[in-house]
Amino acid sequence: MKKLFTSESVTEGHPDKLCDFISDSILDAYLEKDPFARVACETVAGKGEIFITGEISSNADVDIEYVVRNAIKSIGYFGEDIDIDWQKCKLSLNISRQSPDIALGVDKSLEDKNGENTNSEGAGDQGLMFGFACNETEELLPLPISLAHKLSKRLTEVRKQNILNYLGPDGKVQVTIEYENNNPKRVDTIVISTQHKDGVELEKLREDIKREVIYKIIPNELIDENTIIYVNPTGRFVIGGPLGDSGLTGRKIIVDTYGGYARHGGGAFSGKDPTKVDRSASYMARFLAKNIVANNLADKCEIQLSYAIGVAKPVSIYVNTFGTNKIPEENIADKIYEKFDLTPRGIINYLNLREPIYRSTTNYGHFGKENLPWEKFIEL
Repeated sequence: MKKLFTSESVTEGHPDKLCDFISDSILDAYLEKDPFARVACETVAGKGEIFITGEISSNADVDIEYVVRNAIKSIGYFGEDIDIDWQKCKLSLNISRQSPDIALGVDKSLEDKNGENTNSEGAGDQGLMFGFACNETEELLPLPISLAHKLSKRLTEVRKQNILNYLGPDGKVQVTIEYENNNPKRVDTIVISTQHKDGVELEKLREDIKREVIYKIIPNELIDENTIIYVNPTGRFVIGGPLGDSGLTGRKIIVDTYGGYARHGGGAFSGKDPTKVDRSASYMARFLAKNIVANNLADKCEIQLSYAIGVAKPVSIYVNTFGTNKIPEENIADKIYEKFDLTPRGIINYLNLREPIYRSTTNYGHFGKENLPWEKFIEL
């Protein structure tokens, strides 16, 4: 049985990703000075303006304007006429401290209040988080999102390395994979839309993107004469970034995770410190799922964790191997319960999440990067 599945990625200059990167840059700036800072930072970008709002509780003194403008500069936005200018854009701040009602539950867990003496913080919010892994790729991600991220990252590389010096920061990629009996067989369709300087001939751009991006990334054996390639199908993409479309932190949660191949609990990552289980528990769920597959306990695995605000221990843990498990799923769940402390503090300490590592997570997926602690392999 054949079927098609599509996943999307975007470049770091996409307006939503610009906002994610700004929020994570602010988070890292605080964690560099105060590892216990509480940060929930949102960014809005549009038409030459950046608006920062949220809650930050910290003893650190951070020049937020400096951080924001340098984040925009590092992406490569210099032109107010076609996207946004890092020096000239208007910047507005609306930052308050974390709500004392939320802090009440995070500072001391319900278990400790009930006399259990766990000495643990409570979850920073209620919610459900998913982690996923499968053996389709070396990084144990689904093939559609893996290739989409590699293509969008390559778009940025050829721009910043002046291989294609007429490209702009904004861009989107889509990859459709044909599956046969649930195994990836070939690339059916590739869609790339990339910002470019005015005056560039469309045919030149299309040939350059095929040569320097697509054929550099997609393995030859996955492309055939029936593979469809669309490059800038509208014909023109000069105005981009926040001038072309507004941006908002947390609006690319499917890009950030598994490209729609696996479920998502709904919580965004960027701009949130690790006491927010939207972020830390999603990372831990990915770590668990990846190591279940890496240890050959299953070919495919999805983990769900759920939490109640102010409560340290997860409300539930769910393991789904889609019938690919090599040992009973109950035994896999038992291994998780026995080996790992899944309280917020336990996750933070195990994955060392108080370090300023979050700018490196923002773009091209939060999963599949070998340098990140939730991607490490262990023996189960």
